[in-house]
Formats: sequence, C-alpha cells, structure tokens
Amino acid sequence: MIAAATIITELFLSCAALVGLFVLQRVLLRRDPWDPINRRFLFGLRITMMLFVGRVLMIMTGIDAFRILILLAAAIIPLAVLILTEGLLRRHAPPLIKAVIGGGAVIFAVSSLWYTDTIDPARLLALLGFQLLGFVLSGWLIVARDRTSLSSNENAMVVRLGLSLILFIPLAAGDFLLLYIGLPVQFSALGVLILCWLAIGLGRPHLGHRATLLNLGVMVGAALLVGAMIGLFAGAGRDGYLLTIAVIMAALFVVAILTDVRVLQLEEQSLGLLRHLATAKTDDPMTFLRDLQNHPLVEGAVVVSEDSLKDLQDEVLAQIFAAAPVLRRVDPPQLGAVADDHIAYLFSRYSATHVMLAMAQPRVLVALSMPSLNASPSAELELQVVQRMAVLMAGGKGDRHARPTR
Repeated sequence: MIAAATIITELFLSCAALVGLFVLQRVLLRRDPWDPINRRFLFGLRITMMLFVGRVLMIMTGIDAFRILILLAAAIIPLAVLILTEGLLRRHAPPLIKAVIGGGAVIFAVSSLWYTDTIDPARLLALLGFQLLGFVLSGWLIVARDRTSLSSNENAMVVRLGLSLILFIPLAAGDFLLLYIGLPVQFSALGVLILCWLAIGLGRPHLGHRATLLNLGVMVGAALLVGAMIGLFAGAGRDGYLLTIAVIMAALFVVAILTDVRVLQLEEQSLGLLRHLATAKTDDPMTFLRDLQNHPLVEGAVVVSEDSLKDLQDEVLAQIFAAAPVLRRVDPPQLGAVADDHIAYLFSRYSATHVMLAMAQPRVLVALSMPSLNASPSAELELQVVQRMAVLMAGGKGDRHARPTR
C-alpha cells in the first residue's frame, strides 16, 4: 500500500511542480520575454522543468534512460542560479566562483550520459556537494550585495531568491540522500512550488515581505496540521504522515499560484481604461468616446447627445454634473427634488449604473452599465480619469477652433 502511495505521490509532486513552472513561465513571457532578467529566469525555469519531466517520464514508463534528463538538469541548476543571481545583482560573480560553478556543470553534465547507477552513490554525493556549493555561493553573493545599488523592487526579488535557496538546500539534500535517510519521496518539488509562488507574487508589489512571509507560514502550517490530522485518523506511520503532508502542501501552493495569476490578470484588465487613455490616437472627443465603447469594462456604453436631452432642464443638468461629473446610481448627489427626478430619469432611460459628462458645450453624456461585481475602486477611479480626459479634449478642441481676438 505504502509502495503504491509513494509512486503516486512522487508523480503528483512532479506534475504539481511542472504546473507551477509552466504558469510562472507564461507570466514571464507575457510581461517581457526579452527582458535580461526574465531571460535568465526563463533559462533556469526550463532547466528545472527538464528535471521534473525526466522524473515523470521515468515513473510513467520505467525507462532508465530518462534519468539523463534528471542528472543533466541537476548539473546545470547551480549554474542557472548563479546566472540569475548575477542578473538580479547587476554585477558579475568573482572569476573563481564562475570557474568552479561552470566547470562543475560541464563535468556533471558529461557524467549524466552514464545514466546507470554503477558509479553511484559516489556521483550522487559529489553532485549533491556541487549543488550545495552552488546554492551557498549564490546565497553569499545575495547576502554580501550592495543594497543601495538596487531599487526596492530589485531588493525584494533578491530576498525572495535567497529565501528560496534556503528552502532548496535541505530539500535538495533530501533528494540525493533519499535512500540513506529513509525518505519516501523526493520533496524538492515543494521548494520549486514555493519559488514559483514567491516569484509570481513580485507582480503585486503592494504586498510587503511581512505579508508574504505570513502567507507562506500559514500555508505551510495548514499543510502540516491537516496532514498530521489525516495521518493520525488513518493510523499511518511516519511515511504516511510525510506523504499526506507533501500532497496537501503541493495542492495548496498550486491553488495559490493559480489564484495569484488570476488576480494579476484581473488587475491588468482593471487598468484597461487607463491603457485606453495612454494609447488613444485621437484628440477628438467623439472619436475617443466611440473607441471607448468597445472596451470590455464599459462595453455597450451609450453616447447621449444634446438633442436627446432636450426634454430636460439645461440648468439642472449643469448643476448635477458640476456636483458629480461621474454620476453613480448607488450614491447620487442630493440637490433637491427636481435634480433627483432628472438623475432618476437618466439612470432609468439608459439602464445605466454610471452617467458621466463627456462634453460641456454641446453637452454630451456617456451612460454605461457596470455590474457591482466589476465596479472595483480602481475601475471607478479610471472612469473619473476618462471623464476628465474627454472634457479636456473637448475644451482643447474648442480652443483650437475659437477665433483669436484683439
């Protein structure tokens, strides 16, 4: 029973790590695949993906030749970490460190072609020592860095890489010493998932280190607690406890990674109106508003011309939009009974949740329906910016067409 559970857990952990790596790769490619830091990061990600692909193929097929992928990736990972560290610190490592890590990577990469275990455990122990040396040297470069030469975001990236290395060292050692210390599976996949989660979190700089570490502690603690409870109820031995905790922790981090990516996508979409402003190729307010109608956040917006407002009192409309250039149905301005009737008419006539003033003379309004679930504070603020931009465009156009006076 435990033997089958061990194989299934090993496969699950490897697949979970591949999911995290694939998601992080997509995030980096979407941001900027040619950015120097991203290119170094992508190199390391793909090398790590090769390692877990090799594990999955070995488990699924039982073919020992796939061990070449595992050994080759394990040989290059210290080099990939050093390359990324140099990029993050914006400085070269000392030549001696480069020579040691580069030379070791070449030697162990060549030895990976001998995929049988006839030269093990000597090779595995040497490879473990090489990986630990690479992680320690990269960690030393991080600790000894000149913090003043890096921005706060760059320092945050470096600190998270250092935290990942701290986690990787014992997990990597456990992978290589699996048989000697009696571990049921290789746990390095958990370190990879934590690295992916920390890296994706860099896209949300408003979350500080304290909140990130707190969230990390909560997820790890929850996995330990729930895994221990399930193991206790099931009467599992030590291996059962470790397998249960590993599966729960991997599942938690996969869900956290997918959730954070989704949040990043929603934040990017919420900035769409500002992007519309930044990329607008016209200074004509009506053209600008017609283009705005195609934006997903305000799709279906109605441009209300002055002719459509002829049944309403002009001075009352002027009073309403002087008080609130962007009318919101949930909290309209309190300007008296007549103004309340005008506001209610606008919302009812156009089935709108928001009505904003786009041009003062001639008066042009934009009525749109934004469901409350989409009406985030940032989206509300963007509507106010769009309204202000349209009014400024209209004012600028009027100034250009006005005749100069003497």
